[in-house]
Parts: sequence; structure tokens; C-alpha cells
Amino acid sequence: MELAGFIIAFGVFSLLAIFISLGFYGRLGVRYPLGNRHPAFARYYVNKQEAEQKAESLLKSLLPSDQYNHLVRKGYLECQSGMYPYRTYRIPRHRGSVEVYEMGRLVMSLCVQPTEIVPDADVVVMHKLMIEGNEREYLRRANYFDRQTDPFW
Repeated sequence: MELAGFIIAFGVFSLLAIFISLGFYGRLGVRYPLGNRHPAFARYYVNKQEAEQKAESLLKSLLPSDQYNHLVRKGYLECQSGMYPYRTYRIPRHRGSVEVYEMGRLVMSLCVQPTEIVPDADVVVMHKLMIEGNEREYLRRANYFDRQTDPFW
């Protein structure tokens, strides 16, 4: 009887030790591939790379080669306003505010962000299509940061 109790107690303590070690597995610095703590990240990372590649090819197909080369070289895309003749929008290559220039002077920044996580190339396409397609609606949706009145500029 004592032997059966010992075996049960040993089994319970062994299982407890296993659960504790599994619980601390990620906290002890042991990492999964790709440097993250969970293998599901590997699937996300592959899907993210695919999405970024597709978005980049879409961006490249939508822009004329000189505009795409300018975007890659300078880090921003210039889009001429259809409503205001002396206005130019600078759309950043990576996330950030769209800068508004009038007659070559920076006058304000605009912030319009998608509600879901999308690749940066898709955000560039979004800004360009919204400005060229319906600039009035784009300006209505944007948050303004005015150079003259914003104390943080």
C-alpha cells in the first residue's frame, strides 16, 4: 500500500514539475524559430512576407517607373493636388504623416491610417488613390497638424 502511495505521489510531483517547466519555458529565454516564443508566429511571418511582396508588386504596377524609382530613392511619393493648383502631397514610403507643401513650403501634415494592419506599400497606394480619386473626402477624413498653430512642430 505504501508503495502504491509513493508511486502516485511521485507521479503527481513529476507531472507538476513538467507543467511548471512548460510554463516557464518561454520565460527562460528558450526561443522558437524566427526569434519568437510561439510557432504560430512562423505562419504569421510567412503570410506577412507574402502580403508585403504582393503589396510591393501592386505598388510597382500602379506607379509609372519614374515615380516608383523616386519613391524608392527619396523615400516619398509626390502627388499633385487636383483641387489646389500649388499644393503637393508627399506620401512617405513607410508609415508616417503625409506632408502638404504649398508653393514649395511645408504648411501642414495629414494623418490618415487604415483600421487594419496592412503592408506599407498598400498604405502608399491608399493615400495616392484617395488623393487622386476624391481629394475632398481624403481631406475630410484626415487629422490635420498645422505648422503655424501646432506647438509641437
